Amino acid sequence: MNIIAWIILGLLAGAIAKAIYPGRQGGGILATMILGIIGAFIGGSIVSLINTGTLQLTASTLSIPGLIVAIIGAIIAIFIWGLITRRSTV
Repeated sequence: MNIIAWIILGLLAGAIAKAIYPGRQGGGILATMILGIIGAFIGGSIVSLINTGTLQLTASTLSIPGLIVAIIGAIIAIFIWGLITRRSTV
């Protein structure tokens, strides 16, 4: 997939995932794009694992099913990032 398609998929998936995920997530447009691209890799790898039974590092394509997979992957990435950056309130 070319770089422009990666950017478009990243922006769309990251923005939709941030809108769906409860709470406030910081970051600007660049963070949203990176989150969406990471989500495309996470989602594509999970779908590849389900379909073939092997874990392959693949990304979803710029299509409606690919966008849905990238959104799910971006939500997972938001959750993991929240676990990593969570501060204890003691």
